[in-house]
This record gives sequence, C-alpha cells and structure tokens, in this order.
Amino acid sequence: MSDLGAPSAGIAPATPLPLVSVLIPAHNEADYITACLASLFASELPAGGLGEALVLANGCTDATVSLAAAQTAPSHWQLKILDLPEGNKLKALNAGDAEARGKVLIYLDADVTLEPELIGQITTALNCAEARYASGTPTLSQPDSRLTRAYGRFWMRLPFVQKGTPGFGLFAMNRAGRARWQCWPDIIADDTFARLSFAPDERTKLSARYAWPMVEGFRNLTRVRRRQNAGVAELSEKYPDLLANDDKPSLSLTQLFRLLRQDPIGFAAYALVSLAVKSPLFRSAQRWTRGR
Repeated sequence: MSDLGAPSAGIAPATPLPLVSVLIPAHNEADYITACLASLFASELPAGGLGEALVLANGCTDATVSLAAAQTAPSHWQLKILDLPEGNKLKALNAGDAEARGKVLIYLDADVTLEPELIGQITTALNCAEARYASGTPTLSQPDSRLTRAYGRFWMRLPFVQKGTPGFGLFAMNRAGRARWQCWPDIIADDTFARLSFAPDERTKLSARYAWPMVEGFRNLTRVRRRQNAGVAELSEKYPDLLANDDKPSLSLTQLFRLLRQDPIGFAAYALVSLAVKSPLFRSAQRWTRGR
C-alpha cells in the first residue's frame, strides 16, 4: 500500500509558505540596505517558522539592487528583489503585497536595523484570526549633526513616542488587518494611514527595539516636519473616519515645562524647527523621500 503522506516519485515537494513577509521599499538606499538585511537575517523566528524578505527597489539609480542581491539569506529566510522602474513608494508597496505570501506582513524602511527578537515578537503577536497591528520600540540611530541630536533627543521624549505605537520606520499587521483596504492609496503618510486603520486596542507596542535614523540638519528636519504635517492634513481630508482611531496624547503645558527643564537645548532645537515649518522657504515637491 502506498504512503499517501509522501510525495510521488519524480514530484518535488511544495515549497513551504513563509509565516512572515517583510516588505522593504527602497529608493537609492545603497548606504543602508546591507545593514538592514543583515539585521533582518539575524532575527529570530518562532520554532520552525520561515520568513521572506521582499526588497522593493523602486527607481533606484545607485547600487541598492546589487548590494541587496549580494546578501546571503540563512536557511529560514528567503530573499526576493523586485527591481521596479518607477520611484514611487506606494506603488512599490502594492507590488510587494501582490508578491507576499506570509500570514504576517511587516513593512520595514530600508534604513532601519532591528534587534534579533523583534521579528519573532511581532510574528507571535499577530499570529491570530483577529485583525491586529504591531510595531516595536523605536530608538534613534546616532545622528551626525548637533541640531538633529538635540531635536531627536527631545522628540523621543514626547508622549506619543513614549506611550503610543507610532510605527515610523516599521509597522506590521496580519492578513485580517491588511484586508481592511485594497491597494495602498496615493498619500503622503502611509504609516499613519496604516496605524489609524486599527483601533487603539488592536495595536500592540512590543518591547524589542529597532533603530531609525532621523534626517540630518535644520533644512531637512524642517522639510520632513512640513511633509508630516501635510500628510496628517491629507488624511483628515480624505479619510476623516480614521481619525476616530487616533489616540495620540496631547502635550500639556505641565509636560512641556517638565521637558524644557530636563533638556533646554533639545527644547530649543524642537521649537526652532516647529517655527520654521510655518515658513514658505522649505517647501518640497517630494511626497515621501526622507530628505537626505
């Protein structure tokens, strides 16, 4: 009697599906993609689990694609590179979603590095039938400029970063969560759109950390802050119902003065950029670039 559990002779067994898909949109990220993938491939997965990394190289004119292809994935990871001709993050995300096979979807910026425990924590937290969203605990990569160091130090102390689940640089959801919309809309703030597509009690902030680089210098900080504000305004106009899921705590005067006493230089840097955002001198036609 034949063994029905064994593959027939001459037929290769099916490749097992990954438990987690990590989608990495990358536009001219040659300076960062190697470290990003190295930290990802050092990540721990639940026992027996497989992961796939999808590098969504879009409109790259540098060595991003060749550097990504040079990385060797360990046996529990698969690496696939989509070399897309157009430099468009949202279209890259849609292309990546069409290729992703995992039960858990992690969206990772190409300039982020991870602690080894984070992918496993996310995968475990989202391996459920209910729609759920998760991210890790963000830290800042060491900036080069003094202004960015001061600004970032103050910014990391804000209540939203300390107590919320911001999702900048890295956010994740399971398939039930991703089913809440179809294609990614053509918007500035894709990370905020994703976060606000889940109620506060559907979002989880995990203890493992990831390092995210803030842009360098006054002009870039101002441009990025302006674009962030424009992204929030755009969401308010196009998707007002999502704002019901915004639990971003406001900064009270008491908290503000406490932060001022703790870090007056950081406060000054943050206030300077906040004032400059209102100036017409720092407008940018770019919708999603980091402004490096």
